[in-house]
Amino acid sequence: MSMITFDRLKSGEDAIAVVGLGYVGLPLAVALGRHFRVVGVDVSERRVAELNDRVDRTNEVDFSTVGEDVNLTFTADLSALSEARLILVAVPTPIDEFRSPDLAPVRSASASVGKHLSPGTVVVYESTVYPGLTEEVCVPILEAGSGLKCGEDFCVGYSPERINPGDKVHRLETIVKVVAGQDEATGRLLEAVYGTVVTAGIHRAPDIRTAEAAKVIENTQRDLNIALMNELALIFDTMGIDTLDVLEAAGTKWNFLPFRPGLVGGHCIGVDPYYLTFKAQAMGLHPHVILAGREINDTMGKFIAEATVKKLIQGDCKIKGARIGVLGLTFKENVPDLRNTRVVDIIEELDDYGADVLVHDAQADPDEARRELGTDLCALDEMRGLDALILAVPHDEYRSLSAGELKGWFSDPGKALVVDVKGFFDRAGMDAENVAYWRL
Repeated sequence: MSMITFDRLKSGEDAIAVVGLGYVGLPLAVALGRHFRVVGVDVSERRVAELNDRVDRTNEVDFSTVGEDVNLTFTADLSALSEARLILVAVPTPIDEFRSPDLAPVRSASASVGKHLSPGTVVVYESTVYPGLTEEVCVPILEAGSGLKCGEDFCVGYSPERINPGDKVHRLETIVKVVAGQDEATGRLLEAVYGTVVTAGIHRAPDIRTAEAAKVIENTQRDLNIALMNELALIFDTMGIDTLDVLEAAGTKWNFLPFRPGLVGGHCIGVDPYYLTFKAQAMGLHPHVILAGREINDTMGKFIAEATVKKLIQGDCKIKGARIGVLGLTFKENVPDLRNTRVVDIIEELDDYGADVLVHDAQADPDEARRELGTDLCALDEMRGLDALILAVPHDEYRSLSAGELKGWFSDPGKALVVDVKGFFDRAGMDAENVAYWRL
């Protein structure tokens, strides 16, 4: 059985399908649609309807730049997969409540693809997984659903996504793309297809497991570096030393890495290390360093809440019933993505103390915040009569807030307390307004 060829894809005789139209899949589908015939498939009819109306709630694609030259259709009809000969799977790979890999989305997507898999098709996974998952978990599901044999009737490949939500500089086209195929021909095909849209270049990994491992350690490395900064923040706070002052001084050395402390959430850095540790533990290994870093990062929300409570007590403020404002709920600045946001850790800890917590986010969808997190968002002008204010996520919309304006939000301006998780506000401005200011 001969597999799909690049020429047939390039001519439009055969289509490419992208399964999952979120932060990863949608930009990929649009980019490929400028060169190939692409079908974007998502199980959410609401999402498909919005995209057909040229609305992207993730803000990753500006449809005003998507012209008629983009050969792309959107559908929730999974049978459309049977039209494609190259299928790219870009579904989430989250963790469950026990911090174990939740393979439900990738299993479900594989089952759907298998059901509509045609002979000669190549299936490629972009989702972050542990080494071996594509061939050990996904391939059997594809074979069971299709009745076809991998390596004979269809082939698989892996090309890990490297999308950074909200980043307008490091885009799909400007980030080197790692690709791997189960055989030489599949590898060459992926190199040609992705190379059509990625100007930064293609890196061919020797096999699928290597590419899977490369992806999962990219975010594990970043997670550990941030964990070190967070541990330093805990140490320096106890010493009464400003952590960012220390990092600015140390940063004058040419090879000091510019990591900062903070909350580590989202669908990548706060999740991916658990995929690697899960696989390692299944093999009888205990990844001490990786899990230690995860433990530190997972406790930072509690630490920030406790620091806020201590500052309030020092200011003779009663904690039960204290009115505390939180600016920002998404997992990072300038994106509406609420997945695995660790701001909820701050909110839940303050709730346990009996505080009255008000939350505003300039980017998040209020209905999604209520549905997914059980958090009601308030308007910015409701942030009044406060006892403390926590800047949790530094959205650009908050840049115009001056120390003088913030001071007016407090019930007693003489006891204004601002807790700045990201060192976003100007400390000198806060000092000039006699605002008590603490930053991580």
